[in-house]
Amino acid sequence: MIKSFILLITFIFISLSFACKGESPPVKPSILTFAKGADIGWLPQMEASGYKFLNDQGVQEDCIKILKDHGINSIRLRTWVNPSDNPGSGHCSKDETVAMAVRAQKAGMRVMIDFHYSDSWADPSKQVKPKAWEGHDFPQLLNDLYNYTFDVMTALKTAGVYPEWVQVGNETRTGMIYPEGSTENWTQLAQLINKGYDAIKAVSPQTKVILHVDQGNNRPLFRGWFNNAQKYGARYDVIGMSYYPYWLDGSPDYTLSIDDLGNNLIDMAATYNKEVMVVEVGGEDTKIQNTYDMLMAVQKKVNAVPNNKGLGVFYWEPEGARSWSHYGLSAWGDDGKPTMALDAFK
Repeated sequence: MIKSFILLITFIFISLSFACKGESPPVKPSILTFAKGADIGWLPQMEASGYKFLNDQGVQEDCIKILKDHGINSIRLRTWVNPSDNPGSGHCSKDETVAMAVRAQKAGMRVMIDFHYSDSWADPSKQVKPKAWEGHDFPQLLNDLYNYTFDVMTALKTAGVYPEWVQVGNETRTGMIYPEGSTENWTQLAQLINKGYDAIKAVSPQTKVILHVDQGNNRPLFRGWFNNAQKYGARYDVIGMSYYPYWLDGSPDYTLSIDDLGNNLIDMAATYNKEVMVVEVGGEDTKIQNTYDMLMAVQKKVNAVPNNKGLGVFYWEPEGARSWSHYGLSAWGDDGKPTMALDAFK
């Protein structure tokens, strides 16, 4: 409590100093509030398509307000370099991301930005280089990544948003920006990561940089990946994990892997002296009680990381109702209302 109070007083003093200079204040230390987050990259498309979000009483209401009333205090937004306007695999441009970040901040939410460094989805099965960067040699790719990251961060700053967290890459188990940034070549991958880190810190020094790997329950995978990150000098502040029991082999119940997640969180924080968080989680929308129980368990595991190094948990697209997205791991029902699973964040 004393440490949190000192951090709060320090933040208030620094914020007043910035205000006197006519500048925006830095990011508030996340240790003061456990992040209960939602990735809502689909929201602009859902609204544009006419989807109506209903609160628990069945009354139409702003989606972000509904999320906030269920305990969500942080928003995660993906950003793509030159996306199409496809409702399922497009949007999330710089301008759309900035507009959403401003909207989230006005609602009292903290913001996480997730750079995919692609024109569409990036994950372990695909890390497709942006079309505008094709044919560039490696030195130019380094410049491409730095300039793009700096540009988006500057646009956010100009709009008055200083993200608390920013990801350099999305689920980069196999690297990013293939083939140059593949884990087959850690020397180059580390250089790309560091260009992103440098661009973020140049605009917003207080923002925490996340490196994000999937299968948060897989400690050997994480040890191998972050040993290489350390060996090759990749710079970052936070270890981010995805945790989807549904996507593990055989879709086992979360109870069979939740202890592995908890042990991995503790091990990563201790081994690399970094903060940790679950930046993506989700459960089946047809198993509402099970998803609720899973979310409660995940939050408990992150909260149990010693020395306040467990920062929070983000649900991936809780508002992405299956009736609109055809995605089965949201926390929204066919009736247009959030399911009881979302109550786990209250």
